[in-house]
Amino acid sequence: MKEQVLNLLKDIHEAKTLIEINDLLNLTTVEELQTLTSTLDELVNEYLVFKTKKDKYLLLANCPGLKIGKIAINKKGFGFLILDKEDDIYIDAENLNGAIHNDTVLVEIIKKGLKPEGRVLKIVKRNLDNLVGEIYFANDKVMLKPDDDKLKLTIFITNETSKNCVEGHKVLCSLKKKLNTNTYLADCLKILGHKDDAGVDILSIAYKYGINNEFSAEVLHELDKIPNEVDPSELVNRKDLTNEIIFTIDGADTKDIDDAISLTYDDDTYTLGVHIADVSHYVKENTALGDEAYNRGTSAYLADTVIPMLPHKLSNGICSLNEGVIRLTMSCVMKINHAGDIISYDIFPSYIKSRKKMTYHEVNEILEHKSIPAGYEPYKDILLKMNELAKILRKKKVSRGYIEFDIDEAKIIQDENGKAIDIQKRTRGDGENLIEDFMIAANETVATHISNMELPFIYRVHALPNTEKIEDFLNLVKALGYTIHTKITEITPITMQRLLNELKDKPEFFILSSLLLRSMKKAEYSKTNIGHFGLASKNYTHFTSPIRRLPDLIVHRLLKTYLIKKDYSMSTIDYLESYLVTSAEHASEREVASINAERDVDDMKMAEYMESHIGEEYDGIISSVTNFGFFVQLPNLIEGLVHVNTLKGDYYNYVPEYLSLIGKSTKKTYRVGDNIRVKVLNASKETALIDFEIVSDKYDRNQE
Repeated sequence: MKEQVLNLLKDIHEAKTLIEINDLLNLTTVEELQTLTSTLDELVNEYLVFKTKKDKYLLLANCPGLKIGKIAINKKGFGFLILDKEDDIYIDAENLNGAIHNDTVLVEIIKKGLKPEGRVLKIVKRNLDNLVGEIYFANDKVMLKPDDDKLKLTIFITNETSKNCVEGHKVLCSLKKKLNTNTYLADCLKILGHKDDAGVDILSIAYKYGINNEFSAEVLHELDKIPNEVDPSELVNRKDLTNEIIFTIDGADTKDIDDAISLTYDDDTYTLGVHIADVSHYVKENTALGDEAYNRGTSAYLADTVIPMLPHKLSNGICSLNEGVIRLTMSCVMKINHAGDIISYDIFPSYIKSRKKMTYHEVNEILEHKSIPAGYEPYKDILLKMNELAKILRKKKVSRGYIEFDIDEAKIIQDENGKAIDIQKRTRGDGENLIEDFMIAANETVATHISNMELPFIYRVHALPNTEKIEDFLNLVKALGYTIHTKITEITPITMQRLLNELKDKPEFFILSSLLLRSMKKAEYSKTNIGHFGLASKNYTHFTSPIRRLPDLIVHRLLKTYLIKKDYSMSTIDYLESYLVTSAEHASEREVASINAERDVDDMKMAEYMESHIGEEYDGIISSVTNFGFFVQLPNLIEGLVHVNTLKGDYYNYVPEYLSLIGKSTKKTYRVGDNIRVKVLNASKETALIDFEIVSDKYDRNQE
């Protein structure tokens, strides 16, 4: 009867009583009514049907004000309901209703607009598959204190799994049995190390997000069969590029090098070669290595710790395009004219021998300062020519609407014991931009080629922004006192680009650009090609990093299937039609997990660093405002809270439409973008929180 009920309710947008549904289904007996009652109860428990307070029923999908999804809770106390194919919903701390990070919840929408807001009505499912915490002993019982202080749970560890645990161990657990309200019995699955051991803090966050730092015995067994050097037999049917001038440009500490570049030039065209490690030659489907790469989905870069998608023998060895050794590659060679148009290209299996492992720092010395570091003399002219081409490609991208947000990133510096000793803002120079421009060109070329063939593929897509959100953003900008001249009659990359350019000279630019970015959809992987809005690209994929990203590895396999094996059979196409949908969804999920882990590690390490700077004063800028205070960001991107309770001399009201706290009597205003001097009140690595108090306002709007 479930199917009957669901089919009936699908086209009904007004809640119906039990009897009304009974009549619409033409049920006539008491037994049928009883069956309908139990069926509706089941559908309500499965959250397919919503039951109102007046005992009426409506298909949940037809309730625009209700949403179900997983909740991600921020260290600042609030959370976001994460929805598939929809904008995230903000949940204030007072509206969490007992929900904790990663719970599946039913949420009621209480506010729409730039920052849609919701209230948790019910916890549908508690997801505690990766429970990480610290072992302690109480009354001869082995207990777990969860790392997430929002988990108000009492957890006992089973005797059989706690034998090797000592006080202070950080462990990975899974809940085994609920004993009573908020009290559980759990199994210890893995001891990560003692809380004071170097690196265990980062490892604890990694395991929270399902990021495993160890490989199984099956993977290691397969790894033994993979050579350390390329065998001559593997070079058959590959183009020999070892005589070409090919090199790599990466960070100084990069060990997993998956892209190399080359360039030749005549009077009319540049010939750009992008040569990518052929990981698919070694990591096959339906093997332990292939399954592990799929499950991980991505490498995780957590401070200075890398948890790779592939074992180091591959990621740093036979797959890495190391200097002076033969490596197998997939090459995309493009002829490009002076307007930045790709006039012809070829995609083929190859092998290379990189001439030099270059670093961004040294390359930038040449490109930006005309200084030639030792060992770079033979490459000066080609690097300058590459930079010339990169600027042409970037100009071409900008002309079509490429959006550059310039969002800053922090770099965590740690000592030999893993303690944060400095936080720096990452810098980007011409070298970094050059590699980005060349990789985008290769990714677009590969995506366009397969798109034109109309074959199943995995794309990197970025959907159009929500019109209402952009309008709300414009209203916010106007409320801050700025006049926008860009006419947003149609949301296109060009109009977003113009809007961003208008804001570039504003003191709040980095905050406004961040808000505009958040008003846009997230990029993700998909079998359906809807284009990439942020890049203003009709066809885009990820082809250039198969050592560290699953989609790139899949793209390489697809290229071999289509371009080398010429396999267009219906059995292959039918398989890919299904496989690529699930693979794209999985890759997107693992990417989000990695990003969240990276954010948590950064927050923890910033708090750890500031523990040594309590009492010190800094200049900063108000980066966000909430009803409980405002956050101040320092020049090195460290962020701390000025709690509303520390603001003296007035009672402050939160005015969200102005992103401000305004004094009730004095009308003194603290607004996003204000410059301010603060003192560090407190910092805690354990909670990843930093507290500031105001020393002085460097800029008081009330004095204008």
